[in-house]
Amino acid sequence: MHQVDRQEQRSTAQAKHPPALQPTTTALFLDFDGTLSELAPTPDAAHLSQSMLRAVSAAQAALDGRLAIISGRSLAMLERLIPIPGLALAGVHGLERRFANGEVDRPAPPQGLAAARARLLEFAAREPGLMLEDKGLSIALHYRANPGLAPLAHARAHSLADSLGLIVQTGKMVVELRPPGADKGAAVRHFMASPPFKGARPLFVGDDDTDESAFAAAADLGGHGIRVGAHPHGSAASFSLPTVAAVERWLTGATQ
Repeated sequence: MHQVDRQEQRSTAQAKHPPALQPTTTALFLDFDGTLSELAPTPDAAHLSQSMLRAVSAAQAALDGRLAIISGRSLAMLERLIPIPGLALAGVHGLERRFANGEVDRPAPPQGLAAARARLLEFAAREPGLMLEDKGLSIALHYRANPGLAPLAHARAHSLADSLGLIVQTGKMVVELRPPGADKGAAVRHFMASPPFKGARPLFVGDDDTDESAFAAAADLGGHGIRVGAHPHGSAASFSLPTVAAVERWLTGATQ
């Protein structure tokens, strides 16, 4: 009986709805896929609804520019998907960043990535249901079309990472090879160290295990993480929102 009670209490705690945004004190960081946009069958099929675009743009204005998108997608893709002037962006899990003033910080492609790209192209060609996404600074292998290929895709990615000095980044129906040294948490810390974010309380909203480092970074800096969808035990997020539509309603509430 006591065990059931504890489980119910934990479930209730994990399902807490986040408080309303406080525009004068908050810095807001948002993931894209599964947070602002529903997961699509392929990366190129994703889009931002007009109502969500309006909600993000209005929140950026209400927060005096203290809003950034931090995503596993490339910076170039984010610029196309979210055409909001002056919006701070971090792509490829924080490896490349565009600041509100338009300045871009992008490292050179890491050694080993070209070899990984060639080998994964050959691998994907032999396995129907696998799709390769080249982000310039990383290579993502998607298996949404055939989830049964997950063990094979992960094994191949780990093998290549070990031999080429790369690291493996996992996500929903995807495994990715990228250089070490950056994650979404590092991107949050980087933005928070400079205006207009410096001195504010960070909130990060995301839906995936790749967002856990950002949840932890936000908490370390006096803020909170907000997990969209399932809230697994042990998540560093303090709050949750059930769906992308709920994220939009929460954002809209800050500007009404």
